[in-house]
Amino acid sequence: MRRRILTGLIALGLILPLSAQAEDVAPAPVAPPRLVVAISVDQFSADLFAQYRQVYTAGLARLTTGAVFPSAFQSHAATETCPGHSTILTGVHPARSGIIANNWFDLDASRAEKKIYCAENEKDPTSTSKAPVVSAGHLRVPTLGEWMKAAWPESRNVAVSGKDRAVVMMGGHTIDQGYWWTGHGFGTFVGRALAPEVVAQNAVIAATLHKGASAIAAPVWCAPHDRAVQAGSVTVGKGRFALAAEQGNDFRISPRLDAATLDLALRFVNDMKLGKGATPDLLAVSLSATDYVGHAYGTEGEEMCIQMANLDAALGNFFTRLDKTGIDYAVVLTADHGGLDMPERLDQQALPDAGRATMALTGPVLSRVIGAQLALNVSPTAPLINADAPFGDYYIAHDLPDETRGKVQAALVAALKASPQVDSVFTREEIMRVAVPHGHPQDWSLIERVRASYDPERSGDVYSILRRAVVPIPFAGPGYVATHGSPWDYDRRVPLLFWRKGMAGFEQPAPVETVDIAPSLAALLHLAVPAGSFDGRCLDLDGGEGNTCR
Repeated sequence: MRRRILTGLIALGLILPLSAQAEDVAPAPVAPPRLVVAISVDQFSADLFAQYRQVYTAGLARLTTGAVFPSAFQSHAATETCPGHSTILTGVHPARSGIIANNWFDLDASRAEKKIYCAENEKDPTSTSKAPVVSAGHLRVPTLGEWMKAAWPESRNVAVSGKDRAVVMMGGHTIDQGYWWTGHGFGTFVGRALAPEVVAQNAVIAATLHKGASAIAAPVWCAPHDRAVQAGSVTVGKGRFALAAEQGNDFRISPRLDAATLDLALRFVNDMKLGKGATPDLLAVSLSATDYVGHAYGTEGEEMCIQMANLDAALGNFFTRLDKTGIDYAVVLTADHGGLDMPERLDQQALPDAGRATMALTGPVLSRVIGAQLALNVSPTAPLINADAPFGDYYIAHDLPDETRGKVQAALVAALKASPQVDSVFTREEIMRVAVPHGHPQDWSLIERVRASYDPERSGDVYSILRRAVVPIPFAGPGYVATHGSPWDYDRRVPLLFWRKGMAGFEQPAPVETVDIAPSLAALLHLAVPAGSFDGRCLDLDGGEGNTCR
């Protein structure tokens, strides 16, 4: 009788069970999910998230009921697709992963082309930076999916995207299935046959491409963005993504790419029975359309407004279909970098310094100017200075005497600093004297941001930063009017959202980093990872109860 009374009092909450009476006893950890879905929305800045948050009604609206970190940082300076994606599931900064940019130069490479693509195997004689043999060989650290497979060999690691580099950087070296857009459908690594799921998805895409598709309707709240703006040879601001027959490129630069990527991801969930095995699985999904739309049309036109509506709807459909599987799944959504609108529209907003970078800052022009200035014989096939863009890393030829290289570097620094479009210039020596930064990323100095994505084996001799709102595209043209890549916060700040059924929602406005994702998911999965494996920290995802990171 006494035991029944005691049990009743505990049930009513009048007496705490013994396990909870001591203040120093931690609550029991929540059971790990069976499937982790890690989503990156390419070029989804914190500014875009804030701008459209009030009109989300589907997938993105669902995620805002979970753990919301509206001010997360891709903390480093090189805010491009490859380094950004590399931080999400490795938990380390580019300076440690070796993924310093989309492209870098290896002036000692044995092949004639010295530009190296971040996700290629340049040792394969058929590989070029434009047509790479895709590989994770340059990634120096494991991803979360690889840690999972090491602990639980039965776990599956699947990655799909509109871009090969996103698949490689989120999936890592050991990917069970990895697919990306190849022009008219999804493809995979050399030597692998297409999975049945991909063959089926590609057939659906082929039918759409053969028939074409009508324009996509714009929500009523897109009306303020319906305004034509001229950018070089193209007019943007009123696009509706009508699809002419057999136009794979137009399919790519539209919301249709994200819908197809999510459809393919769900095919793998169903056919591979992800989340229903003996151990947890990981599904990495990188949605590329926001980036392609941002490059082709800018971030403030009707095109981006339509993209935001369709992204929300596509994610909503994906989650609804995932719910029907009955899988206990957890979602994290973030971005590889942010972005800025094209200068022609920024000019209309009276933004100071908005403009396009001059050709005078490009590698070929600087090679000729400095070569003439120093009376050096500069070969067109072996330039004095290599650079992938009119900002960032500049590489000085290696086959110069030390004294001559010193003069070239001094002349390069002087030329860059003399430009009214350049904010800061740092040499290799200056950067390497700075420790890799820690603490709040919003407080990092410019050189600390550069250091976080600087690798002395792969980075340049000189690093240049353009002024705010100077877009590093000298000439606007079809498909390319705006971009990203700067160390300014419009390119660094991204949203970070975690969701799981039953999660107590909360919002944390303080700055966090994308390198915090991997350790947080590892804790959620109860996955033991050696100390020091991550640069980031575990984020409690339970609204302050403190269970996640114990």
